[in-house]
Amino acid sequence: MSTNEAFSRVVIDRQLADQAWEIENPNAVRYEYPLPDGTRADYVLCNRHGHSMAVIEAKRFSVNPGDAADQARAYAKQLNVPYVFLANGAEIHFWEWEREAFPHPVKTFFKQDDLERRFATRQLKRDPLTVEIDKRIVERDYQKECIDTLCREMGAGRRKLLVEMATGTGKTRTAAALIKRLFEAHAITRVLFLVDRIPLAKQTEDAFAEHLPNYPAYVLRAGRRFQDEKRITITTLQSMINTYGEYSSGYFDLVISDECHRSIYGKWSGVLKHFDGIQVGLTATPCVAEGEFDEDEDKLFIRDTLRFFEVEAPTFTYKLKNAIRDGYLVPYQIYKAKTVKTAADGGFPVKRSELDWTAMDASTRAEFEQIFAGQDTIIVDPSSLERRFTIPERNRAIVREFRQVLDNGYTDHKGVLRKPLFGKTIVFAVSKRHAETLAQMFDAEFAHLKPSPDIRYADYVVSGMGPDDTVDGMAKIRRFKREQFPQILVSVNMLDTGFDCPEVVSLVFARFTRSAILYQQMRGRGTRKAHGKPAFTMFDFVGVCDFHGDDEEFGAGGVVLDKAAKKKYQPRRLLALDIDDRIDPTTRDWITVDENGNMVFPEVSEQKATELGVRFEAWLLAQPDLTPDQESWLRMIGSQLRANADTMDEFTVGHFAFHPFSQLGGYPQAVRVFGEEDRLQELIESLNAAVFGEDAGKQQSGERPRPAAH
Repeated sequence: MSTNEAFSRVVIDRQLADQAWEIENPNAVRYEYPLPDGTRADYVLCNRHGHSMAVIEAKRFSVNPGDAADQARAYAKQLNVPYVFLANGAEIHFWEWEREAFPHPVKTFFKQDDLERRFATRQLKRDPLTVEIDKRIVERDYQKECIDTLCREMGAGRRKLLVEMATGTGKTRTAAALIKRLFEAHAITRVLFLVDRIPLAKQTEDAFAEHLPNYPAYVLRAGRRFQDEKRITITTLQSMINTYGEYSSGYFDLVISDECHRSIYGKWSGVLKHFDGIQVGLTATPCVAEGEFDEDEDKLFIRDTLRFFEVEAPTFTYKLKNAIRDGYLVPYQIYKAKTVKTAADGGFPVKRSELDWTAMDASTRAEFEQIFAGQDTIIVDPSSLERRFTIPERNRAIVREFRQVLDNGYTDHKGVLRKPLFGKTIVFAVSKRHAETLAQMFDAEFAHLKPSPDIRYADYVVSGMGPDDTVDGMAKIRRFKREQFPQILVSVNMLDTGFDCPEVVSLVFARFTRSAILYQQMRGRGTRKAHGKPAFTMFDFVGVCDFHGDDEEFGAGGVVLDKAAKKKYQPRRLLALDIDDRIDPTTRDWITVDENGNMVFPEVSEQKATELGVRFEAWLLAQPDLTPDQESWLRMIGSQLRANADTMDEFTVGHFAFHPFSQLGGYPQAVRVFGEEDRLQELIESLNAAVFGEDAGKQQSGERPRPAAH
């Protein structure tokens, strides 16, 4: 690659044009602008009225942009502008030099209107700590302490902040109050609020509509563009991943990620890093460098989260035991199944006679015959239940025992009679078939409590299982929260995290999980306070509470004491299963919501385009050391893939009426951007393998075509 400054300026011109700057308009971009001391600024960026806002100091490719900071600051002082960009064609650094000690890297130059918004609020900006916290949104001491802590850290120059607050302690309300304070201090102009799942996006939108009526929010639907007139964008990674690259790094000033899958802080972190906003993470998961987590996925979540936010411990912490001690959450009691067999230390015993062999097809029956190998009993991993081993009588026994405990109570290990409450109940199931089966059994068991036979005492919702997703899941969730029936909702991946219904008094674990993080999230569904709810009950029918060492003890004031986890299962013999309790964007079903909050499944062509775009994005984020110019060219390829998803099975020139590189100068120019032809070909082969599968990459590798210049 050429290393002189002239080449860098050609690249910088294109990078500005990519962000819609009118580089030929001297009222927008001025070159070699003369300064009072006789020097010249390489570029001056102006607002729509021709007033200066920022300077760009351009250096040759081989020069570190940060080395030009003093020179650029001198230019900015003479022009009386607050913003500096330092660029060399490969890197871009941004610097609000009057308020920051050092410039920091950004992915793109800011669009003109993004820079204008920041510039317009600059004179009005004040210390957020001087703005009163809205007590109508938050009134608890720890919530106000959290907001003050975050504002102090921001004032000290911290750009990445992590908040750990137990489920049910009001993370969304705290975030809303923080957002309002920052808006009123003119410290921010736009907010991105990233959630894990579409139902949580709609729930957050409703909360913001109530608490922040003067700051319009909306849920970004998949395939749609950002609504520039709105102040708060609420969305999922899936919905924005094919859209965010069209916007400048300056579009959002604050990015809040709420209980996202760990990959948002790992392999997908480039999505968050694209925006030059203060990053705030919200989690109910204990995040400490030396956590007591045994599952590799949990360890990776902690590692990637702490690494992304560049901390060893959360910026602010308020744990479950503190919330119960302070009376903000209700304590819990655990009922461990007595008539239903649960997992022992060695795994879960399954007898031949417990399986419904008549329901198996020939291949499944042959597989199980091989597994049993003439034995009557085998030991399996508890995660296998209902995934591979369906035991009909066991499900009926769960329902019977649950009702017996509700009717008669149970005696705990201290001899104390405990009476669980009748009321809203969440049942955690494994699969759609399992959920449907349990819902029908619970409905039949409590039929005497229904006002009419057509009313469902129990229902089920399913998410994250591809075609098995419950189409009317959101409507079912609303009925569960707002109406008397259903009283019981059986869930597969739908209510595990983020679901808020204070009236829930019972949690039924019919699903086993090794993940301590997921277990804590599931437990959190019952912790919220409600009238007439002194405690909630967890019914453990799979041994998951013992697995995670959760054997509650009520001390003075109903405080749950911490206990060390028990020895984890070491099954002697089991069917190997790859069970991932996390949610990865590439494996989620592609759904969105309409204006009424109902789930909408996209057309096949739209879904394919989205899936190709996600695979492309995953590949792009994994490419090391790309220059902004190279990334721009590759993103052009990504847009071509999405636009031609119906007809493409690999990326080749033959798919297009015009050469795909023609709009950026043709294939020869692409070779110059990437340094050499072999480097470009290797990238295309890698792209094909990642997006279309290994066969496409191998085919491309074998042919090694050299497209003609256009």
